[in-house]
Amino acid sequence: MQDSPTLPEVRVCAAGDLVNGGLGVKVPVTDGAGRTTAFFVRYQDRVHGYLNRCAHVGVELDWEGSFFTRAGDLIMCARHGATYQPDTGLCVGGPCRNGRLTALDVSERDGSVYWQPAGKILPADAAA
Repeated sequence: MQDSPTLPEVRVCAAGDLVNGGLGVKVPVTDGAGRTTAFFVRYQDRVHGYLNRCAHVGVELDWEGSFFTRAGDLIMCARHGATYQPDTGLCVGGPCRNGRLTALDVSERDGSVYWQPAGKILPADAAA
């Protein structure tokens, strides 16, 4: 079986657009099941990216770009309150307990945040 070609990395946003426990940035993606989004947040000065799909029922997590609890210490599903550790994606509360968000390969350099697409999760425009 051949490896799939490496896709170019995607510039997500300026690094300063993400603040610890603040609003996230979403980008359109496909994941083999259809169109959805991925999201990127900053937690404890590090950037993390995940497929925007709750491990419990598969709905998007955010409410108008907000992914964190009010305290800014957990990612929370706006639909039913499942909570996830921002740095690992592990579900720590709610019906998806011990489930996990699908993590993305993210880096930060030269004042920007980048995502390296891989596997089934691709930028929406690359799948067209």
